[in-house]
Amino acid sequence: MRALVLFVCLSAGCLAQRPQQCTSPPLLTGSMSLSTANEKLQVFAKYSYDALGKRIRLREIGIYGNKTFIIDWLLLYRQGVVYKINSRNRTCIKKPLSVDFHPLEVPKNATLLAQVVLGSSSGPGQGVLVNTWAGEKQMKIGKAKYMSTVTEFGCIPVSSLLHTDKTGWMVTSFFNNVIGLLDPQQLLPPPFCRGARLETEDGEDPVDFYSLFSEM
Repeated sequence: MRALVLFVCLSAGCLAQRPQQCTSPPLLTGSMSLSTANEKLQVFAKYSYDALGKRIRLREIGIYGNKTFIIDWLLLYRQGVVYKINSRNRTCIKKPLSVDFHPLEVPKNATLLAQVVLGSSSGPGQGVLVNTWAGEKQMKIGKAKYMSTVTEFGCIPVSSLLHTDKTGWMVTSFFNNVIGLLDPQQLLPPPFCRGARLETEDGEDPVDFYSLFSEM
């Protein structure tokens, strides 16, 4: 009888500790890399993320095909505009952004695949406990399959795999993440952008990190 009670208690404890879907901190600064399965697109980017003000800044350098590109995006969802910034030439293209802001989070309908330790669990500070989730979500470019890995403590993004019929598989890795905004000015249009006129969008509106990269 005691063994049965112990088993029930242990089972309840395990269920209580089961990882839950989560939302990342509202303010983040860091770096990320992105590549496609066919190696056609490879990108390194620094990002600033503000879920409170619904703002994202992405400064990218990468290769698409055999061409190298540098692009600087500022997405202001509350204002409904996106800026394509060229600091070297001090020019700015301003276009409408008519999509909703989606915070960095594990969707409520995601399925837990595994909880693992990245690195080693042999000693303190030698590993990081992470959770990997999978599911499907609807995007403007079509239905996407995803696999997302975040830290158990803090819900900090670690990596993500996304697949659509248009792009195939894209792999993203996040690193050097810092909670907070190291430079809040990065989420404001530069002075030379303030006079930019709103241009008519001649293609799909950027939706998130992935659609910005796949525009190349």
